[in-house]
Amino acid sequence: MKATSIIPSILYEDATAAIEWLCNAFGFEKHLIVPGEDGIIVHAQLTLGDIMIMIGSAQRQSEYTKLIKQPNEIGNFETQSPYIVLAENDMEAHYEKAKAHGAKIVIHLKEEDYGGKNYSCYDPEGHLWNFGSYDPWNTTNK
Repeated sequence: MKATSIIPSILYEDATAAIEWLCNAFGFEKHLIVPGEDGIIVHAQLTLGDIMIMIGSAQRQSEYTKLIKQPNEIGNFETQSPYIVLAENDMEAHYEKAKAHGAKIVIHLKEEDYGGKNYSCYDPEGHLWNFGSYDPWNTTNK
């Protein structure tokens, strides 16, 4: 069996606002948005270059959403966090843009001993995001 990609799925209390923030702060683009009743987002797909994330409303009552807890429900912690690979020459601008849009930086942009630069931040609903230029698929940076 061969997998071809992995797509993180994140639920938000206010998915509509989260989608706008993720596009403005991190540079994602709307690929597909499926609205539901009462302002919820049933399903959304956002892209950044060749990667995709899926977003939905936390209050949607589905089998899947009943399995997920929000950071504010578990003491403002995360148990999972995406790491998104960016080009080395994009790191500084991405970091500054995220800060300008209110991302709570928890690990400032820095160079790592194993290669590349990275930073970590929280979005407005407390989800942890990691961005870095270290690409484990690229054997030239090992």
